[in-house]
Amino acid sequence: MSLALSALVRGRVQGVFFRAFVSSHARALGLKGYVRNLEDGASVEVWAEGERAQLEKLLELLRVGPPRARVEQVEVEWTEETRGFHHFEIY
Repeated sequence: MSLALSALVRGRVQGVFFRAFVSSHARALGLKGYVRNLEDGASVEVWAEGERAQLEKLLELLRVGPPRARVEQVEVEWTEETRGFHHFEIY
């Protein structure tokens, strides 16, 4: 069964290749959705759809981030509602 994960990641997550990091791992895990910087300059939004086990792996990665990132907080919401993405995109 496909689920969706909505995550808001805060900290030093912009300008440190965080979106590329998320996209690369999400694609490798077979997930679909998107990652985008938010206008506050200190947070990134992630929407990912797929199998729960793969989403859990992505969530673990979101809590760490790439080497130059400093993740301070990850807010997570789970839902069974999916949006039908065909790929994982960077916005």
